[in-house]
Amino acid sequence: MTETDTDIERDVDEAQTAALELAKRSDEERSAALREIADAIEARADEILEANEKDVAEGEKLLEQGEYTQALVDRLKLSESKIESIAEMVRSVADQDDPLGKTLSARELDEDLELYKVAVPIGVVGAVFESRPDALVQIAALGLKSGNAVILKGGSEALHSNRILFEIIEDATADVPDGWAQHVEAREDVDRLLEMDDSIDLLMPRGSSEFVSYIQDNTSIPVLGHTEGVCHVYVDDQADRSMAEEIAYDAKVQYPAVCNAVETLLVHEAVAEEFLPAIADRYETADVEMRGDERTREIVDVEAATDADWDTEYGDLIVSIRVVDSLEAAIDHVTTHGSKHTESIVTEDADRASTFMRSIDSASVFHNASTRFADGYRFGLGAEVGISTGKIHARGPVGLEGLTTYKYHLEGDGHLVATYAGEDAAPFVHEDFDGEWSPGRLSDE
Repeated sequence: MTETDTDIERDVDEAQTAALELAKRSDEERSAALREIADAIEARADEILEANEKDVAEGEKLLEQGEYTQALVDRLKLSESKIESIAEMVRSVADQDDPLGKTLSARELDEDLELYKVAVPIGVVGAVFESRPDALVQIAALGLKSGNAVILKGGSEALHSNRILFEIIEDATADVPDGWAQHVEAREDVDRLLEMDDSIDLLMPRGSSEFVSYIQDNTSIPVLGHTEGVCHVYVDDQADRSMAEEIAYDAKVQYPAVCNAVETLLVHEAVAEEFLPAIADRYETADVEMRGDERTREIVDVEAATDADWDTEYGDLIVSIRVVDSLEAAIDHVTTHGSKHTESIVTEDADRASTFMRSIDSASVFHNASTRFADGYRFGLGAEVGISTGKIHARGPVGLEGLTTYKYHLEGDGHLVATYAGEDAAPFVHEDFDGEWSPGRLSDE
């Protein structure tokens, strides 16, 4: 066993122990610690900016050498306003309702025999992420609020930013069980983490498609995440033209480097002649590179799209455009080329919107709204640990509830299974009722 193996196993063992203790802490204690984190982030903003400048300077050097993309460098950058928004995000998480101890269902099995399904923490959550230093704070905040211990592995490109942010979090949570948050820096530790299925309950990768795919393919630990954000906006023949133009523009230009930005614009042939020149003018003023199919290029002067474009998450000011014959053709395109992230239809016809939204198998499907709304903060989740395109456990923007599971609490009064077995077996009631679990609830009645 190498020294690195020893260190990472020690960190995970500490996290496991802390998770058991953290699950018993009250919401008041957890939320107070979060407010301490927010205050400390604001108080030490100069230190954060100084560390971030080192990361950005190194990133820009590597950008010049062709090793980094502009999108990656953009995600690295912090500012005073960004730091303030990070602190406010932490406070918004603190202000959320306690996700733990909620009674999800209550069922009477028999008189004085009651079954409760209760929300509890997942346990130890490992997060492996690239570029964005604010991801470290988001994940730590949501982990603490939901009673989970967290193992945080950020990318080397944000090394200095992540170090100072973790130091601030650690200093501000001195009253939280020691070891609840662990910061892993060594790249080789990632592969070791992927093997620890007996200690880590959930992995959340955030980064490029290749990065997330690598995590998914090399671990037996449950993985919550998405590999790509190939999002679509479909402009129907029944769309309000002005609305469609604004949505298509916002979905691409407002922040092109994120996974919920639109990558492919689908336009019904009946409105293409009118709509495409208008949106092309808007895109051109924003320096958006447009790539179109043959029918698109007959209407507007854009680059030719290749087959690969329909499956590409650009993360940049690039959009592919296709003219389609029908609503069904748009659905077929999304089904074939989409990544099950976020799609939007722009139409004034409710029936056509319903057909689109029922037919598309994506985590988020919108009607007359920008794909950029697929975000935990905008959904009112306080913050998000990421987007999940899977269907089991959590889907779409994942906030506090996505970091909980449940256990069954059975309250009885000396009940025995033998009573309900054999020829004279007593019947079960099996009736749901409105009730909240509390320890010894029956004995208090």
